[in-house]
Amino acid sequence: MKRSMLSALLTGLAGAALAQTPYPTIGSIERLDPKLDALIAKDAQMEVLASGFVWSEGPVWVREEGGYLLFSDVPQNTVYKWTEKDGCLPFIKPSGYTGVGHYSDEPGSNGLALDGKGRLISAEHGDRRVSVLVLGGASGGKKTLADHYKGKRFNSPNDVAPHSNGSVYFTDPPYGLPNREKDTKARELDVFGVYRVEPDGKVTLLISDLTRPNGIAFSPDEKTMYIAQSDPEKPYIMAYPVQADGTVGKGRIFYDASDGIKQKLPGLPDGLKVDKAGNVWSSGPGGILVVAPDRADGPGKLLGRIRTGVATANCAFGNDGSTLYITADMYLIRIKTLTRGL
Repeated sequence: MKRSMLSALLTGLAGAALAQTPYPTIGSIERLDPKLDALIAKDAQMEVLASGFVWSEGPVWVREEGGYLLFSDVPQNTVYKWTEKDGCLPFIKPSGYTGVGHYSDEPGSNGLALDGKGRLISAEHGDRRVSVLVLGGASGGKKTLADHYKGKRFNSPNDVAPHSNGSVYFTDPPYGLPNREKDTKARELDVFGVYRVEPDGKVTLLISDLTRPNGIAFSPDEKTMYIAQSDPEKPYIMAYPVQADGTVGKGRIFYDASDGIKQKLPGLPDGLKVDKAGNVWSSGPGGILVVAPDRADGPGKLLGRIRTGVATANCAFGNDGSTLYITADMYLIRIKTLTRGL
């Protein structure tokens, strides 16, 4: 059976079949430093909440209505909603491409986040924009926050990170273009940039020298911005000092994931989140990498891996802040932690 057919079948069954408990488990925890024991209990297990997706991405926890998780399936152009009661059901479709016919293999929304007003911010591949949607009740549909820079359309906004001052930061690699980086027909910008949208709508290019900027998140004090680069030749998590005016200074390599690639572990640095202590939880070779900020302005230290066994896209803290939800290839997974996310 073709994967697309299998995915459609399993997705239809996911909500009913996996809404019951106990959930099946998957993967293992690789402990490289004793400090990981203070973050993940020794008996913690990964539960598979739903499966059958083509490429699950961009999870975000919403506290309203008793709490629920939203996440993207990028190839299926769909945002799904998962609850403990009802399992997994379609929530927004189309999620990232509203045109006619086939656009690309990854047309849907990717990264999702909530801003300070509780609105859903989406990075949309196919419509090549960052959008905002009021959740709950009549919202009048999505509003475009940004879809171009200096008159040129973005490539395919990939991940978003709202700032407490009302700005939205996002990455713009080529993954959603019909022919990705080789798409000379659709591509309009010369860079794969990192941008900021200010509350008044002004768009600023902050970083222009990354090859594949992907996941994005801030430290607890918002003085550091982390960018995951999904380039197998430069598989870095970068750290940038955030200036008082919202721009960023010179970046440094916070963590180099090359060793995991040499071990042929599946995946690359992709989506990431930060916990209240400043630890970075990033997808990467092997699953979710837990990297501690070893010292100020220095490289981070890998404490361990949540090994999913498959290429892993992203993660988000939910419930009371201690449950980590993971989107990994065809799976939606969760694991309890001993910390809390931002």
